[in-house]
Amino acid sequence: MIQVLNLAMPFFGLIALGFFTARFKAWRGTPIPESGLGWMNFFLIYIALPALFFRILAKTPLEKLNNVPFVAGTTLATSIVFVLGFAYVMLRSKGHMRHATVAGVCAAYGNIGYMGPGLAFSTIGPEAAVPVALIFCFDNILLFSLVPLLMALAGTERRSALSVLAEVTKKIVTHPFIVATVAGVISAFIQFDPPEMLDRLLGFLQSAAAPVALFTLGVTVALRMESFTALARVAASISPILALKLIVHPVLVILLLAALGRFETSWIYTAALMACLPPALNVFIIARQYDTWVEEASNAVLLGTVISVVTLTSVLYLVKNGLLPIHPF
Repeated sequence: MIQVLNLAMPFFGLIALGFFTARFKAWRGTPIPESGLGWMNFFLIYIALPALFFRILAKTPLEKLNNVPFVAGTTLATSIVFVLGFAYVMLRSKGHMRHATVAGVCAAYGNIGYMGPGLAFSTIGPEAAVPVALIFCFDNILLFSLVPLLMALAGTERRSALSVLAEVTKKIVTHPFIVATVAGVISAFIQFDPPEMLDRLLGFLQSAAAPVALFTLGVTVALRMESFTALARVAASISPILALKLIVHPVLVILLLAALGRFETSWIYTAALMACLPPALNVFIIARQYDTWVEEASNAVLLGTVISVVTLTSVLYLVKNGLLPIHPF
């Protein structure tokens, strides 16, 4: 158990350090300006995390990237959880599709960009690189497509279907993570060997990605948090969504992968870890963008991150000790 805590606590410790730093600055009357996070987020999204994905995929044998059953299983699990979260809030809100869309994203989209890669690589090793990249790419394609289309159907955007489809396609093909992934696959295909100076630079950026991302996550959650009173007010309504994200999603991934065939143990472990991550900050960003379900989204990110200290650490313990039931049938 000490080994698992030694693995998990630095991740949650960095989040807590960012959170309490931001709260302390606010208490002292010198709050961190939200605009100050702009360059941190730019560094993460456009430089550090793309470098991580590129460097790892470029060194991966190409035959490992062509695993259609794995992609089908993990993406189907994400889709089902999205539908369940969407349906729950549609019923609860009496047909409010905008709220339901953000809730569906909250239930299905974990922190696979900030927390996922570092945690998976630290727990499982380099063999986690390919499944992490595949899950990231196809989950993002799925959700980046669903959100604007559903918001357009809900009447948020008065545009033609062709215009919405064009914007969705542009966002997918120009997203820096996906561009880096494609570049990494091409590099693996042509067996590109970068000069040592470039490889060392990419290595520095790769090492910086996880700690900067986790600290930034903590600061951002602190800035988004209204109060503990607001958290208590919405806790009951968001609890089923968090249960879908933290419990149902990883269980569903394991069941679907078991039904679709035999995969490497490291791949199933990686899929389970990625599925049980707490809701991503993108949930709040989407809520703000469409001005809907904002309070619930911000508090779901905070509460989900806190609860995942228990749920995610439990999954880590099962993975490290080979106790996760990856072949239930």
